[in-house]
Amino acid sequence: MKLKIAILAGDGIGPEVTREAVNILNVVAEASGHEFTFTESLIGGVAITANGTPLPQSTIDTCLDSDAVLLGAVGDNKFNSLTPDKRPEAGLLQIRQELGGFANLRPCLAFEALSENSPLRPEVTKGVDILFVRELLGGLYFGQPREWNKQTGEAFNTMRYSKSEVERVAHIAFQLAQKRRKKLTQVDKANVLECSQLWRATVDEIKTQYPDVTVEHQLVDSMAIHLMNTPRNFDVVLTENLFGDILSDESGVISGSLGMLPSATIGGKVNLFEPVHGSAPDIAGQGKANPLGAILTAAMVLRHSAHLEQEAKAVEAAVTKVLAEGHRTSDIARGNTAANVTTQQMGKLVHNALAESIDRQQSLHAV
Repeated sequence: MKLKIAILAGDGIGPEVTREAVNILNVVAEASGHEFTFTESLIGGVAITANGTPLPQSTIDTCLDSDAVLLGAVGDNKFNSLTPDKRPEAGLLQIRQELGGFANLRPCLAFEALSENSPLRPEVTKGVDILFVRELLGGLYFGQPREWNKQTGEAFNTMRYSKSEVERVAHIAFQLAQKRRKKLTQVDKANVLECSQLWRATVDEIKTQYPDVTVEHQLVDSMAIHLMNTPRNFDVVLTENLFGDILSDESGVISGSLGMLPSATIGGKVNLFEPVHGSAPDIAGQGKANPLGAILTAAMVLRHSAHLEQEAKAVEAAVTKVLAEGHRTSDIARGNTAANVTTQQMGKLVHNALAESIDRQQSLHAV
């Protein structure tokens, strides 16, 4: 297996956590005989500083010439005075558009070792395994027209979807549900929004093509409550851009930290992978960042771009093992400060656990 991966470490803690994710991918490649090549490019604030734009054309070209893109994080407070289209975050929105990925996959797993980190009771979070499928290229984030008129004191955005946009992301969600527990929850605000009525009607049309998948509809406000009260009731959750952004971030409460959440954007020319957390410039360079979200994102690279399911599961198992042993970065430490480790130390612990697991498997196959 040969895989060309573009590395867009970005700003803040992005380079720190991305470095640990790349180390994990190298372990898999070396142990399994795969060839992964990495090309680093600029995005976000570092790109503005170097090139005057949050997304240079050279970065776009590198990404389009790759099999996968692994992104760290973008954003830096020193660019807050710029207009929205010039800020680091504009580079992230633009690369998503350039790559064309429209289905954003955001897993939410409840790690038993981190049950104390969630404000929810352990009996509520135990065994939670949700996959959010968020439409990524439409809705309020991209709809036109949009404007902030400072003279009149008015601003507006446009929520806009076509039936075809809903159909393509819905098919991906149904196909993923077929591989999991065969349940799909579509989230909208159909009692108020015409866009949501389109979503609900379109999903109801498509579900006849997937008779083995059970479908339910939830209004987004009630879903926000159910997600905290009965999260085990959900398997695949399909929704539009804004609702998906909010609900998947809310699910960080279940996992114990946004630093634990990976994501993948698929369906376009090249798949884009990035942890859910932000750039956290206040802790950048201090070794405090949690690299597990980025490492779990690396597992998604293996699953969705390299199609190496067993290797992806091995990475996830290594993360679970390290957490079970009590190792914590500061964001997920509770009480036992002696268990705190740095970003690099946490990465090394997962590295060692993964290498040991691979060695054991290879020994068993040799016997």
